[in-house]
Amino acid sequence: MATLEDIGVSAIINILGAFAFLLAFALLRIQPINDRVYFPKWYIAGKRTSPRSWGGVVGKFVNLNIITYFTFLNWMPQALKMSESEIISHAGLDSAVFLRIYTLGLKIFGPIAIAALLVLIPVNLSDGTLSFLRRDLVVSDIDKLSISNVRSESNKFFVHIGMEYLFTLWSCYMLYKEYDRVASMRLKFLASQGRRAEQFTVLVRNVPRISGRSLSDSVETFFQRNHPDHYLCHQAVYNANKFAKLIRKRNRLQNWLDYNQLKHERHPNKKRPTTDTGCLGLWGDEVDSIDYYKEQIKYLDRKITMERQKVLKDSKSITPASFVSFNSRWGAAVCAQTQQSKNPTLWLTNWAPEPRDVYWQNLAIPFFSLSVRKLVISLSVFALVFFYMIPIAFVQSLANLEGLEKVAPFLRPVIEWKFAKSFLQGFLPGLTLKLFLYFLPSFLMVMSKIEGHVAVSVLERRTAAKYYYFMLVNVFLGSIVTGTAFQQLHAFLHESPSQIPRNIGVSIPMKATFFITYIMVDGWAGIAGEILRLKYLVIFHLKNMFIVKTERDLDKAMNPGGVDFPETLPCLQLYFLLGLVYMVVTPILLPFILIFFAFAYFVYRHQVINVYNQQYESAAAFWPHVHGRIVASLLISQLLLLGLIGTKKAANSTPLLVVLPILTLTFHKYCKNRFEPAFRKYPLEEAVSKDEQDRATGSEIDLKSYLADAYLHPIFHSFEEVDLVEVKVENAPAQPQAEAKAHIESSSPSELSSPSPHHAHHLEDEPSQTVQHYEFEAPHSAYHYEAEQNYTAYHYEVESQSDVYRYDSEPHYQYYHY
Repeated sequence: MATLEDIGVSAIINILGAFAFLLAFALLRIQPINDRVYFPKWYIAGKRTSPRSWGGVVGKFVNLNIITYFTFLNWMPQALKMSESEIISHAGLDSAVFLRIYTLGLKIFGPIAIAALLVLIPVNLSDGTLSFLRRDLVVSDIDKLSISNVRSESNKFFVHIGMEYLFTLWSCYMLYKEYDRVASMRLKFLASQGRRAEQFTVLVRNVPRISGRSLSDSVETFFQRNHPDHYLCHQAVYNANKFAKLIRKRNRLQNWLDYNQLKHERHPNKKRPTTDTGCLGLWGDEVDSIDYYKEQIKYLDRKITMERQKVLKDSKSITPASFVSFNSRWGAAVCAQTQQSKNPTLWLTNWAPEPRDVYWQNLAIPFFSLSVRKLVISLSVFALVFFYMIPIAFVQSLANLEGLEKVAPFLRPVIEWKFAKSFLQGFLPGLTLKLFLYFLPSFLMVMSKIEGHVAVSVLERRTAAKYYYFMLVNVFLGSIVTGTAFQQLHAFLHESPSQIPRNIGVSIPMKATFFITYIMVDGWAGIAGEILRLKYLVIFHLKNMFIVKTERDLDKAMNPGGVDFPETLPCLQLYFLLGLVYMVVTPILLPFILIFFAFAYFVYRHQVINVYNQQYESAAAFWPHVHGRIVASLLISQLLLLGLIGTKKAANSTPLLVVLPILTLTFHKYCKNRFEPAFRKYPLEEAVSKDEQDRATGSEIDLKSYLADAYLHPIFHSFEEVDLVEVKVENAPAQPQAEAKAHIESSSPSELSSPSPHHAHHLEDEPSQTVQHYEFEAPHSAYHYEAEQNYTAYHYEVESQSDVYRYDSEPHYQYYHY
């Protein structure tokens, strides 16, 4: 068990580590070579240019301005200058509300820490119960500050119960105010937004297949009949995962082609670049790199176009899901929030995620498969939680060396070495636990994707939920149970079973020492490591050395991503849990919690302003989960205190605590009914108000054109990446589309080497043949098919709202649009 000396050693190590990280960050951030690592948000916004162009050769890598080294700490006040409204405009509501969680922790635990330290610490110290139990139990000086030091059947437990009531009321008050504030911010944010595609669009899943009718026709017929005044259009969803893989492969080849072309343009007098055709370019025939990659791209263009045609022609590739758009926000709100069919398993409607939030790979999963997947993943998570009990038990064995020493005396020479003991008990357990948890969020994200969620924001929230349950069971409850077993192993083995409840009641508060070491490792040094971004710094420079070939590669290497909600939110909720559980039991833990919230708020404010670039905006949709888990932490705190006082045989005071969980649950239910609808539904009043505002300001536009490509499937975006692709159609009599045979050819290498916003390339081949080409327009993602022939041209059109294939026989130009 960690003593005061062990805690001191751990504090010194973590404070020095945090200071080293902060100092390294302050020096690295002012170096020109690292500018894109520490300020990517401003580069993405186009408000910052690289300082590497300011100096000479050395100045491109090292900051030669000596004055800046004396002001290297100016980033601290700068992180606090931006107001909350400015943060919302700069980084979004998700980021602003995420920062409010840290301020909520300070508001809750600041007053609680002061009251607990002034009232409960003297009460706990006034008894000397642990001094009489040293023979049987492993006790340290820090445990005398906990409730374990109060003798059984003492009237002093009324003080702890009274403080639990007071702290719960304060926590609920702050939670209520914060929920009210965040709900108001969300509604104000949604009302302030201009016209957005997701405001008019609903995702419809489990569309029934009707014999003799395509899925697209079924969707159109259903919504024209049931929403005749508001239905506007819809977009089908395709199962095109194989097609997407081909596009990614082509992107890699295009990067290599761009790199070699740039290399040749910079040194035109030198020999053209070459490459080996073997595996990874390490062996094989040496060929001209530019010609080689052009040929590879031509070959892949054929495969891409064939795969695209295959998907479009095969009715089975259209999934029973569709994005349905309406001509008003009111119409979309009514559809999204009502049951569409008498069979509640068909025509399932939900608000569509914003376009950049859609996780396209999961839209093709059948409805029945979703239920099976969720069951399998639930069982897998359950098994994983208990599997991780093994490393947790190992960590607890490090944290409780005295208990092991009594059972295994042969370990005494190692354990009794003073510095080794302080290191093993004060620092190593928290570090080891952190390492065991390092890869877990990524693994849980894979499991959430297998579950079948269709939005990135939902994937992150579900991953965060799994990680929180894992932290609750393993890190908190598992550490308490296994830690108590190791800590008092000698007592459990040699005392009568009747003494086990007493030993557990005394031991659980003592686990605060382990959590203090964990907070210092994860919440102090870990947060300092977050601002240093050492991993991303190394990865960026490695990519810059070996992978980055073009400006597009540089942008990809620089992309910082957003706040890591799947990992950060559960860790935050764990700190709330630790603070609420131990605020009465072992109040000495609270100052460590406060330091974490203050330091983390400061660091993440800097990261939100300068680094993170959120992929999506959910308008703080994660807040109800945060609120609910903090309330759950309050309930756990009350139940544990009830159990602890029960082991102390305080029968007179115990019944007073029974009412508190009931009051807390009532508070949670009220908040859920009062505020949660703002996060789950869109008020019709707000929808009507926004629609009227559009009409009053004359800002109405052609919504059908505006929404036509908002949820365009990636298969239609393919030719933004596939620059030049042409299709040659055989000159044959008119026949059904299913029998039409298309031969695909790609453009010449010389054409492939000069991309432009609009690609129009003609294939010089047999003059008597039909030539088709694709054209991509960036502003609206509109794709045009053009066919020209001297004799007869055959065309087909795949309309976005229905699976209608049209054939024409005209001797002049015709254009068909997706």
